[in-house]
Amino acid sequence: MKTLTSHVVVSLAMVLGASGFAGADDRGNDCGLKTLRGTYVFSARGFNIVAGVAQPKAIVEVIDFNGDGTLSVPAATRRLNGVIARSLPGGLGTYTVGDDCTGTIVFDGPTFDIFISPDREAISMIQTNPNTVLQGTATRSSRRRDRD
Repeated sequence: MKTLTSHVVVSLAMVLGASGFAGADDRGNDCGLKTLRGTYVFSARGFNIVAGVAQPKAIVEVIDFNGDGTLSVPAATRRLNGVIARSLPGGLGTYTVGDDCTGTIVFDGPTFDIFISPDREAISMIQTNPNTVLQGTATRSSRRRDRD
């Protein structure tokens, strides 16, 4: 039985290794606030629920992460139930990143849970406010280097 268990453990390790699964420790360093540094373009679709009726919603926005838990939004366009709105530059927010590469983003109103890809090039985001169903991906478009 001990030999069978050993073979199962080795086989499982080989399957996980071949599948590209990597934990935070396998990436060379854990995630943190500095993991998100640079510009990402966020695109998402979903719904706002108003009086029990789903109203379609879509957004595309540019998010600049500062590597310190703060962010800014220089541009955004959203469409809610057919009405288009463009935001002026200057939107602000905050974010957290845990060592497991998950975290949160808080704008003035909308909040999101985030999941950072192993290569840190994409962020899966889902809005967590009541009466919303919105999820999408932010893809890195440029990096910001530390000047410290």
